[in-house]
Amino acid sequence: MCGIVGIINLKNKSIDTSSIHLMMDKIAHRGPDDQGVFVEKNFGLGHVRLSILDLSSAGHQPMFSNNSRYGIIFNGEIYNYLELKEELKNDYKFITKTDTEVILAAYQKWGKKCLDKFNGDWAFVIYDKLKNSFFGARDRYGIKPLYYTQYNDNLIFSSEIKSIIPLIKDRYVNKKIIYEYLVYNRTDQSNETFFKDIFKLKHGHYFTVKDNSFSVDRWYNLSDNINSVLMTPQEYRQELRNSVKLRLRSDVPIGVSLSGGIDSSTITSIVFSDFGLKDVKTFSAVYNDSWADESSFINEYKTVLNNMFFTSPTADTFYKDFQQFIYAQGEPVASIGPYAQYKVMELAKGNIVVSLDGQGADEQLGGYHYFFGSYFKELFMTLRFLKLTSELFYYLKTHKSTYALKYMMFYLAPKMIQDQIGNKIFGSINKDFFYEYKDVSGISKDLYNPKSLNKSLVEHFEYKLEHLLKWDDLNSMNFSIESRVPFMDHNLVEKTLSLPADMKINRSTTKFILRESVKDILPNKIYNRIDKKGFSTPSDNWFRSLKFRNYINDMLNSNSFNNLNFFDVEDCKRKYKDHLSLNGNMTKDIWKWINIYEWHSKFINN
Repeated sequence: MCGIVGIINLKNKSIDTSSIHLMMDKIAHRGPDDQGVFVEKNFGLGHVRLSILDLSSAGHQPMFSNNSRYGIIFNGEIYNYLELKEELKNDYKFITKTDTEVILAAYQKWGKKCLDKFNGDWAFVIYDKLKNSFFGARDRYGIKPLYYTQYNDNLIFSSEIKSIIPLIKDRYVNKKIIYEYLVYNRTDQSNETFFKDIFKLKHGHYFTVKDNSFSVDRWYNLSDNINSVLMTPQEYRQELRNSVKLRLRSDVPIGVSLSGGIDSSTITSIVFSDFGLKDVKTFSAVYNDSWADESSFINEYKTVLNNMFFTSPTADTFYKDFQQFIYAQGEPVASIGPYAQYKVMELAKGNIVVSLDGQGADEQLGGYHYFFGSYFKELFMTLRFLKLTSELFYYLKTHKSTYALKYMMFYLAPKMIQDQIGNKIFGSINKDFFYEYKDVSGISKDLYNPKSLNKSLVEHFEYKLEHLLKWDDLNSMNFSIESRVPFMDHNLVEKTLSLPADMKINRSTTKFILRESVKDILPNKIYNRIDKKGFSTPSDNWFRSLKFRNYINDMLNSNSFNNLNFFDVEDCKRKYKDHLSLNGNMTKDIWKWINIYEWHSKFINN
């Protein structure tokens, strides 16, 4: 896992080497073990290395193929590199033990079709000396990031936006994305970012630069790879086990981010039960008596694991960290939840270099409660009223809530009513700003009008999952740790999303096939969990602390906050007063005020 940067001048002018070094400095945390630069003609490539496989200097990048034609900078892991190396050994003489060289060999033999061969997560750029062309690609689901902009005749790209920013003199806010963040609580749903004219290469896409012409194309479409399959819990367990086994390949220490939920607990249980790694280190965030605390679930492993580590985020730690946390993210984040993972990665730094994480299971297996609404709507629209009645009965009995019913009714409502309900949910937005952008939003409407549970899950993979993967990458790499996500193995994803809905939600139980597949190794208390917390924080009380009270009041009364013109400032003040007096929980709103204010100050005005 590393960081990559590059500049290609599209007018054949030479580039300033110091600009490459400046970009690399901004993402040095991604690769503390080594650095490399290659500048030639009208381009420059830079790489910062976090050594995971083949720790020797042979893994230095930019790396060139054995015929010296191709050069690569690469961030990520190709987990099936050993199998591919065996397949390629008659065509290519390997010098290193790295997966980087396997990419070069695969590209040399198969061209862009090599992407179909890779099992892993990646963002890389390959330079072809013979054709004086470039090929850059990103993994299927967006696990590894790659951003780019065209500025002053240069194509500039990097693993993180923060290393592109110093090269852009005039920076502007993408107000459409700000609108979608405030109104829909969404980020990363398209190729646009919070910065105008800075884009991300979308997952499953590649770019080419040939004859100084830049173009982007798609190489992977999830929907095209979903076919109706039947998979037993035992077969699902084997697929997941295969994924974990591949992601245990490493020449450095590996640990697990353990939240206490089913997903990270499953990874933990497979690691120590199926692979016998009882010395594996786990890292968790706990909050004592807070509603967000999951100690009782995490502690189920104390009898079988020898190395469990804990961090306890508080109002004081968050006040100390929040500005650096915002800087590390590079763009506003939808909630404070990622801060818990940020602290977990801080805790893990120095103990491990690779962390296994449970991201992606919810989006495959209906893990969020609004997916019940999608499933109930599907049953209603397909006239399966007996099954619907049964599922509603179990839902009300198990969860003692009407939450999913409200979502079902919302999904079934006419669009006009959906719009009216949606517009009433969000407050504190400057009305002029709201009406200026409400008709230009690029949010996928299918997210709010799912035709079935499975189609809703695919929509989440296409438009909603990536922000979680981005936070996972930024949090881990900020502390020079590689995060691996076993649930995101494309073989597992494609088969899981092909399963019928009742293998995901059954008798009001989410992730049905996952639970059944690991019930012999998962602690009963976790197997029977019906709530969903993930990496949560008790941030409602944090914003009532004296330090934050002073900070927020000063912010709301500042000219710089007022001049943003995104918020109804008087409504913000009223909401914060209600929050302080316990007349409501305005945490989500408060965080957005702070996040946009600080982000704007750090990246736009700076």
